[in-house]
Amino acid sequence: MSFSKLSSTFARVGALSAAVLAPAIAFAQDATSAAAAAPVPDKGDTAFMFISTILVLFMLVPGLALFYGGLVRSKNMLSVLMQCTMVGAVVMILWVLYGYSFAFGGGTSPYWGGTAKMFLSGVSTSTTAATFSKGVVIPEFIFMLFQMTFAAITPALIIGAFAERIKFGAAVLFCALWATFVYFPIAHMVWDSNGMLFKMGALDFAGGTVVHINAGIAGFVGAILVGKRVGFGKDMMAPHSMTLTMVGASMLWVGWFGFNAGSNLEASGGAMLATANTFVATAAAIISWSLVETFTRGKASMLGGASGMVAGLVAITPAAGIAGPMGAIVMGLIVSPLCYFFVSVVKNKFGYDDTADVFGVHCIGGIFGAIATGVFASASLGGVGYADGVTMGSQVVVQLTAVVTTILWCGIGSAILYKIVDLIMGLRVTTEAEREGLDLASHGEAAYHNS
Repeated sequence: MSFSKLSSTFARVGALSAAVLAPAIAFAQDATSAAAAAPVPDKGDTAFMFISTILVLFMLVPGLALFYGGLVRSKNMLSVLMQCTMVGAVVMILWVLYGYSFAFGGGTSPYWGGTAKMFLSGVSTSTTAATFSKGVVIPEFIFMLFQMTFAAITPALIIGAFAERIKFGAAVLFCALWATFVYFPIAHMVWDSNGMLFKMGALDFAGGTVVHINAGIAGFVGAILVGKRVGFGKDMMAPHSMTLTMVGASMLWVGWFGFNAGSNLEASGGAMLATANTFVATAAAIISWSLVETFTRGKASMLGGASGMVAGLVAITPAAGIAGPMGAIVMGLIVSPLCYFFVSVVKNKFGYDDTADVFGVHCIGGIFGAIATGVFASASLGGVGYADGVTMGSQVVVQLTAVVTTILWCGIGSAILYKIVDLIMGLRVTTEAEREGLDLASHGEAAYHNS
């Protein structure tokens, strides 16, 4: 065969091969383009969010339950543990049935997320949720579960305001209704890209408005409507176990790293900033509360130390990934005197019975934290800076708008829901049951037995 014939043969074979392989090559190119267009979750981010989710669960049980349990009298210890546990469990179920959809269902309403993801419709092992970084995603299941733990602990926070005198069924029913009509809409308004407050530019990194102001206002309304405990102001009602309260508060601090750092949604520098702020703001608030007590009472108490711990955590929550560490320290130093004033002066002045100071610590600390976030977000103060065209003054105005919106939505909604529950089953236990203690009266068991 001549060279020219050999070349011709190779040319025909090459052309034939190209024709045969062209569809496969095109398919491979399309697949490559599709893969580039659909980001794949990083296993490190997924593991980080899994740990953060478990840490927030740890905040609820046993953290919050023990913190509140130690603050009540021994005859009501188990009732608080049971209320926190049951409220968390009920809200978890409501979340997967419709709560996730109501908050993050993809609807265009500024007030709720719609019904598209009810019963987790469309959520699978292959669906993803966006993070704050372009092109970075996490599995939608872990995003859904992380937000579920927030939804579960927030109504449980309310329990501390009317502990020791509310019916078990009433507490659970109210929290279920409250999560549905108050928490889910506020979560959508603040954290969903279509939400009213989100679009306004409100900054709430991990739940100053959604969690703490929300729960604090509901607790305040509940403390008033449920009424004071029998013997309030006359009988000894000191916490029965500061040891357990300290254990619970410490668990809250540990779990709060999942709460704050996890709200970054990825294991990046932003999560580590939130971690640093969660350390130093809390430490500053503990020191600050203890100093205030020393100057006003002559002694620093363990109850004050635990209260300062929670106050610092509450204050830094909305600013965790936004303020710088020095700003976080200042926030921690300021929040404790503010909360101490409401807990020791305002509460006594007006005489409302907020058993675990849910309003004085969570609501007041949350309001301060939300407003201070607008200040300490400034790059000049070590924060991450504002969006283009936003000044400190305009950001603070937006933060105030978010605070007022949350207070009104939650305050009015909570009052209505308390009245509904009261009509259905009544809010309070009988005087006899309250004197006996809710452990025996409501659950037929006692936390402690004399041997």
